[in-house]
Amino acid sequence: MFIDTHAHLYSEQFNQDQDQVIRRAQAAGIEKVFLPNIDLSSVESMMNLVKVYPNFCYAMMGLHPCSVVDGFQTELKTIYDRLIQDPIIAIGEIGIDLYWDKTTLPIQREAFRIQVKWAIDLNLPIVIHARDSYNEIFEELDKLNNACLKGVFHCFSGSKQQAEKILEYGNFYLGLGGVLTFKNSGISRFVHELPLENIILETDAPYLSPVPFRGQRNESAYVRLIGKKMAELFAISIEEIGQITSTNAKKLFNL
Repeated sequence: MFIDTHAHLYSEQFNQDQDQVIRRAQAAGIEKVFLPNIDLSSVESMMNLVKVYPNFCYAMMGLHPCSVVDGFQTELKTIYDRLIQDPIIAIGEIGIDLYWDKTTLPIQREAFRIQVKWAIDLNLPIVIHARDSYNEIFEELDKLNNACLKGVFHCFSGSKQQAEKILEYGNFYLGLGGVLTFKNSGISRFVHELPLENIILETDAPYLSPVPFRGQRNESAYVRLIGKKMAELFAISIEEIGQITSTNAKKLFNL
């Protein structure tokens, strides 16, 4: 059994076959899927999916860095109100994204700090989006991290040194997805040198499909392909990968 710890199954890309996508995931041995929020526009569709598939779909609540704009504090307040009233397993996805817009870095930092403090106060893990921004996020976590803070760097695609830096925080995991299966993936060269006890699996569906579906719409059933690649790299069975990474996910997300 596997857990897909990061998938946007509420996305419009699944409007026509959402039920079939979930059935395929269940048939592939996916026991749970964790849904990261983007902003207020995605809350209702995400929460509706959780209601339709209880004990399979689980919601996370946060403001994605690409949605952080002037006046973001108002949106954050509404998100926080939903966060404390709905069944939420994590704060996410949050972070810093410097791929699309570097001019918003100051307010992205501020929004990230606010949401990390929520996580500490509420004893919830954080799900970090880091795109072209590992150093900036490290700068923030160096100041904010404490024994209560835990989380995952979603869709990790950094260097071995960056992975080791993340693990030094003490309660953080690496979320590995389809990038691991890419031919020129740098992660595949060193991932087997990292502790398996700090790795969880994800798809980021509908994005970043693993080989052989690269370039097509991703879905939660494909987390098995990531597990298969992990099994090859760690030289253990896919069943062990499923068991260990699922145990890791349940520990991190308090399930």
